[in-house]
Amino acid sequence: MAKLLVLLLCVGLHVHAQDSSYVVQPFATAPATTIDNQRLTASIDSLSAQSLLPHKMLFTQRIFWGPNGLLRVINVAPLTLEGRKKEVKIRQFMLISHKVTGYATLAGFVAQGILELKLNKATGSEYNQLLNAQQTALTITNIAYGTTALLSLTAPPKLAADQKTRSGVKLHKYLSIIHLTGFIATNILASQVAQHSELRPYRQVAGFTTLAAFAPALIALKF
Repeated sequence: MAKLLVLLLCVGLHVHAQDSSYVVQPFATAPATTIDNQRLTASIDSLSAQSLLPHKMLFTQRIFWGPNGLLRVINVAPLTLEGRKKEVKIRQFMLISHKVTGYATLAGFVAQGILELKLNKATGSEYNQLLNAQQTALTITNIAYGTTALLSLTAPPKLAADQKTRSGVKLHKYLSIIHLTGFIATNILASQVAQHSELRPYRQVAGFTTLAAFAPALIALKF
């Protein structure tokens, strides 16, 4: 943020210097005046484009959709008023998809929990079958969870004028930290359970904690 402020200050001073030199030197040639005006217009356009984006953005959003983001640099999404209107529609679609894949992920967590409870009582071939089913459910859930996260983290930022955040969205973000931590812990412990069966209770706690945070996080989006 400090670097950005310094950069904007330098641009402002540079534009001001160009404008002052134009006033002090009334006998400047026509080509030079035209060049100065073009540079001043370009600077104003640049500042106007920056005002189209909110001051606060996620790091992942800034990578793709920031003033110097990847999609801006390769000119896939130019930072214009019309472009931002299209981005808002893309944002709405991605956030709706985020909810849909979120429910699919929730179903995967529930399936894993049921299989985990059955594994505690299973033996022999039944145990192996349930273990394979749980591993399959874990893989599908991981894909769904990753897709859900990416849809949220890489969606275009909201309009600069829309700075207010609903209380439900704030709660969703806080719960996301909990279920993300539980999700990572569950996967790490799942890879160790086969060699260390004593870790199974911890894996169960991590899994149920993830589910306990993920379900309210989805509900919070409705408020």
